[in-house]
Amino acid sequence: MKAVILHQTGGPAQLRIEEVVTPAAGPGQVRVALRAAALNRRDIWITLGLYPNIRLPCILGADGAGVVDQVGPGADPALLGREVVIYPAYDWGNDPRFPSDGFRVLGMPDPGTFAEFICVPAESVFAKPGFLSWEQAAAVPLAGLTAWRAVVTQAAVRAGETVLVTGIGGGVATFALHWAVALGARVWVTSGSQAKLDKAVALGAAGGVNYQSADWVKALAARAGGIDAIIDGTGGPSFNGYLSLLNYAGRMVVYGATAGNPPGGLQMARLFFRQMQIRGTTMGTPEEFAAMLNFVSTKRIEPVVDCVFPLADAVAAHQHVQAASRMGKVILRQG
Repeated sequence: MKAVILHQTGGPAQLRIEEVVTPAAGPGQVRVALRAAALNRRDIWITLGLYPNIRLPCILGADGAGVVDQVGPGADPALLGREVVIYPAYDWGNDPRFPSDGFRVLGMPDPGTFAEFICVPAESVFAKPGFLSWEQAAAVPLAGLTAWRAVVTQAAVRAGETVLVTGIGGGVATFALHWAVALGARVWVTSGSQAKLDKAVALGAAGGVNYQSADWVKALAARAGGIDAIIDGTGGPSFNGYLSLLNYAGRMVVYGATAGNPPGGLQMARLFFRQMQIRGTTMGTPEEFAAMLNFVSTKRIEPVVDCVFPLADAVAAHQHVQAASRMGKVILRQG
C-alpha cells in the first residue's frame, strides 16, 4: 500500500510517499480501507521535531474514515463492509477525567491514517454519519473531539449562554463554534482576519472582533456583553483580555497555546472575586466520541473543509495547513 512516511524531522518537505506492506487485521482488530484522512497541527509539529517523544520512522495521521475490509479473529464479523470513522487514539483508560499513562494519538508512534489501509481495535471504529461525505467524515475525529470535550464536558455550555471562541479558523475552533451554536448558545469569535470573521458569522456566530485592534476587548464587551464561557487555543498576550470579559462564575477552557504563555501572568483578584474557573483539556474519551458523532447526526452538522489534496500531494497539504488564510480542515483523499 502507499503511505506517507516521515524518516527524519525538518518540516513537511521531509515526508515521503512510499510503498509499504499492507497490514493484516490481528486479534480483536479490523482493517479499514481508508477513503479520506484529515491533517492536524500535530502532524506539522511532528515533522518539525517540536512534538514530545518523537519516534521515527512513522506513518503520520490521526483522523480517518473508510470501509472495514477485513476483520481479525475475535472481532465482530458484522463490521465487514461498514462505513466507519476512526476514534483517533489508544488507551484513554478508565478515568473519564484524564487519560492514562499509556494514552497516545494515532500517527506516531503507532501507524497513522496517511495511508491506504490501517488496522485498529474493533472498538475504535464508529458508524460514519450517512449524510457526510468521506472528506467531511474524516474532518471530525481529533479536532471535533477536542472541541467537544472543551465545549460540552469542560465548559458545560448551555442554551442561552454567551460563548467566546478565540482564533477562529483552525479545526478545533471551528468545531467549537459548530457545537456551541447547535447547543443554542450565542457565540462570538476573534480572529486577525476579517474574512474568517465573516465566514464564522455565516456558520452561525453572532459576530466577532479582530484581536489585532488595540481596543478589541472594549469593542467585544460593548457588542457581546459578558461572556459565560471561553474556548481558547491561543493563550499569549490576549489571555488576560479574555478573562476580563468573563461573567461571574464564568468558565475558561484552554486546549492550546499557539501564542505561548501570558507574558504578564494572571489577574488573580479578578479570578477569585468573580469565582471564575480555568480548565485545561485535550482530546476525549471513546464515550465522548460516540456522543459527538450522535450529535453530528442528530443536528446534521457538516464540518468545514478548507481543501482536499490527493495522498500523493501530502507535502503540499501539510504546507497548506500552515497558511494563514485557512478556514476549517485540510483533507487527504485516498480513494
